[in-house]
Amino acid sequence: MTSFGLFSAALLLVLQATMLVFAYDPSPLQDFCVAVKDPKFAVFVNGKLCKDPNLVKAEDFMFQGLNIGGTTANKQGSNVTLVNVERLGGLNTLGISLARLDYAPNGLNPPHIHPRATEILVVLEGTLLVGFVTSNPNKLFTKVLNKGDVFVFPIGLIHFQLNVGHGPALAFAGLSSQNPGVITIANAVFGSVPPISNAVLTKAFQVDESVIRALQQQFRD
Repeated sequence: MTSFGLFSAALLLVLQATMLVFAYDPSPLQDFCVAVKDPKFAVFVNGKLCKDPNLVKAEDFMFQGLNIGGTTANKQGSNVTLVNVERLGGLNTLGISLARLDYAPNGLNPPHIHPRATEILVVLEGTLLVGFVTSNPNKLFTKVLNKGDVFVFPIGLIHFQLNVGHGPALAFAGLSSQNPGVITIANAVFGSVPPISNAVLTKAFQVDESVIRALQQQFRD
């Protein structure tokens, strides 16, 4: 084989290897999607089924109402109005969603994660203390944001926002998934159904079982 032939063969092998390296499974669009062998038992796809293009209308790409604030009359003093694929079908397969966040004075969007999305947040009114915590060894990144400031929360990391201003606050957030999901840490740990074993929680948090029971009661009311 000539040197050119050897070069060509080597280049082909590199290209094939590169193609294998860049191959990957599609990102999950819900918590899980269990495979079935019999299609008659299949009720879900990774995402949503697509509407016949001939039946699509402009309204499929439109959502109204984000000019209206959500109620903050709750324990946390905050409200998230999420526009994801469940509320706007045109988002299907596009990898994006949007949220309006309203905060009463001292209102908190408590520590939570989005398992499928990075979040970018912009403050429109008020002052927010925001932050996220990295994976182990758990470094905190935090800033105080004012009107016009932007902050990014990387995918899958615990993050929060607290209104530290003197009045209500308003923010909008873009998320890099049509269905970002949300796991509020305290609710998940102390309010799961069925509950996590108290033996697990007392050892994990190094507290008496009575403390665990009191916390669980807070998230079951």
